[in-house]
Amino acid sequence: MADEKEKWQGRVALSTAIMAVLAALTTLYMGKYSSRAIMTQGQESDQWAFYQSKSIKEHAFEISRTQLELQMQAQPGLSGEASKAYATTIGRYEKEIKRYEDERKKIKSDAEGLARRKLNAQEMGGNFAYALIFLQIALMLSSISSLTKRKYLWYLALAANIGWLFFFTDAWLLFF
Repeated sequence: MADEKEKWQGRVALSTAIMAVLAALTTLYMGKYSSRAIMTQGQESDQWAFYQSKSIKEHAFEISRTQLELQMQAQPGLSGEASKAYATTIGRYEKEIKRYEDERKKIKSDAEGLARRKLNAQEMGGNFAYALIFLQIALMLSSISSLTKRKYLWYLALAANIGWLFFFTDAWLLFF
């Protein structure tokens, strides 16, 4: 009987140690993906600020182009040289507007990609946090089981590991 109790205590101790290692690993991943979400948020914000600055510059060229077009229309009988200068400047503004428009499309695509990465990291970090909660419950039940010599608490601790396994797996696969 004493030998059986020693074996059971050994199993409880070993399973508790394994759960503690899994908790440390889960904490590591939770921190990694939570930090990644925060860092990606900053990068995303930078991209949207960059997008906005390109929009402002594009709009400034559009206003300037429109003003030149209106000035040119308001001055009938412009010399060929002046008309050519207006047309050249308007053409240059058109190229700048097109360049800013193309740059904005790429910046927007990059920002949206960062937003997707951020959301993915947030989901993963959240699932690792849920997994950690189950491990903490399992560790607590296992410790109390060892102190009180109640096997049913240890079995509950082992069952709580199913919650850990579900959320840890879900963090990697994001199926739920």
